[in-house]
Amino acid sequence: MSQYFDVGDETLWNPSNGAARLFLRHVGLYEDELGVPSGIGPMESDECQVDPVAYGAFVNALLEWRDGTRHGIVDALSAGFLGTAVALAERAGVELRWPEPRVGLEGRRDIQVPGPLRQDWAGAARERARELDRSMAR
Repeated sequence: MSQYFDVGDETLWNPSNGAARLFLRHVGLYEDELGVPSGIGPMESDECQVDPVAYGAFVNALLEWRDGTRHGIVDALSAGFLGTAVALAERAGVELRWPEPRVGLEGRRDIQVPGPLRQDWAGAARERARELDRSMAR
């Protein structure tokens, strides 16, 4: 069994039930964390629509949120979802607003001392999204 994430009649992703269930639970978690609706769902009869405008706002808010952190555990916990969310956004034709790299801790939250191992989270997210895109069935 599998489920479909569609924009209109175009299938963006056709994951297994388990992968879809985990992804949707992560979507709910980040909707709560960000205070932004995702534009995904609901899942009905193994299909859900993705509103590309709302989903674009959600993923861009996710990128901004991630840029506001400097914490290795946050990075580890969010990396897989972020990569999947970006790959799906790119398939939906969403224009992503990647934050400019910044130095320092001003304006950041969830700061880890000493600093996290990975500084280039955006580059890692782009790479992960490319890897995941190749394995995401349509």
